[in-house]
Amino acid sequence: MNTQVALWVGFNVFVLAMLAMDLGLFHRKEHVVTPKEAGIWTMVWITISLAFCAFIWRWFGPTEGLQWLTAYVVEYALSVDNLFVFLLVFSYFRVAPEHQHRVLFWGIIGAFIMRAVLIIAGAALVLRFHWLIYVFGAFLVYTAVKMLFSGDEEMDPEQKGIVKFARRVLPVSRQGEGSRFFLTEDGRRKVTPLFIVLLVVEATDLLFALDSIPAVLGISQNAFIIYTSNVCAILGLRSLFFVVASLMDKFHLLKLGLSAILAFVGVKMLITYFDIHIPIGLSLGVIGGILLAAIVASLIWPKAAEEEPGKP
Repeated sequence: MNTQVALWVGFNVFVLAMLAMDLGLFHRKEHVVTPKEAGIWTMVWITISLAFCAFIWRWFGPTEGLQWLTAYVVEYALSVDNLFVFLLVFSYFRVAPEHQHRVLFWGIIGAFIMRAVLIIAGAALVLRFHWLIYVFGAFLVYTAVKMLFSGDEEMDPEQKGIVKFARRVLPVSRQGEGSRFFLTEDGRRKVTPLFIVLLVVEATDLLFALDSIPAVLGISQNAFIIYTSNVCAILGLRSLFFVVASLMDKFHLLKLGLSAILAFVGVKMLITYFDIHIPIGLSLGVIGGILLAAIVASLIWPKAAEEEPGKP
C-alpha cells in the first residue's frame, strides 16, 4: 500500500515540477510558439513519456508496459480531434497567438483534476460492476459511427451552454488585458473574455474525456496505468496543438482513423462477453496501423482545395 501511495505521489510531484518549470522558465515571457519550437517540445514530451513507459515495463512487467503504451497512443491520437476544436475556439474568440499557450497550460491543470476523478471512479465501477465494460463498448461504437458521419460543420462557441451560463452568472469585463483572466473594472472584480475561453477549453476537454476514458478502460482497468498514460498524453497537448495548427489541412483523413480506433476498442470490449480477448500487443499493432494508414492516405489523397466563390 505504501508503495502504491509513493508511486501516485511521486508521479504527480514530477508532473507539477515539469509544469512549473515549463511555465516559470521556458515560457516565462509570452511569445508566439513557432512550428519548429512546438515540434521540438513535442519530441521532448514524447521522449519523457516513453521513458516513463520503460519504467512501467520494468516495475510492473511487460503486459502492463504494453497496456500503458497502447493507452498512451489511443489517448494521444484522440487528442488530435480535441485540438481541432481548440483551434476553432481560439479563432472564434480571436485569442492572440502569444496568449494561447497560457490558456492551454491552465486548461491542462483543470484536465488533470477532472480526469483523475473520472478515471478513478470509472476503474472502480468497472471492477465492481464488470457489465459496465459492455456499456462502455457500445458507447464507443456509437461514438465512432457518429464521428464517421458527422461533417466538418462550423462550431459557434457562443451557442455552447458553458458560454451562456458564464456570461449570465459571471461579471465579464468589456475587454481583456493581455493574458490576464481577472481584472478590476468600474470598481468591481471581473473575469476577462480570455477566462471565458478557458472555460470553453475545460468543457471541451471534459466532453472528449467521456470518449477517451472509456476507450482506455477497454485496454486496462489499472487506475494508475490509465491515469499516468492520460496525463503523459495531455502534457504533450500544448506543443502538439501548435504543430497541428500548422498542419490542419494535411491530415484530413485522420478523423476517419480516429473513428476506426474507437470502433475497434469498442468491439474489443464487447466481444469479451463471448470470452474472446485480443492480445494487447495485437491491439497496439492494429491501433498504430490505423493511425499510419490515415496519415499516409491523407498525403496520397490530399484534401481538394475549396473553390473561391464566383469561380467555376
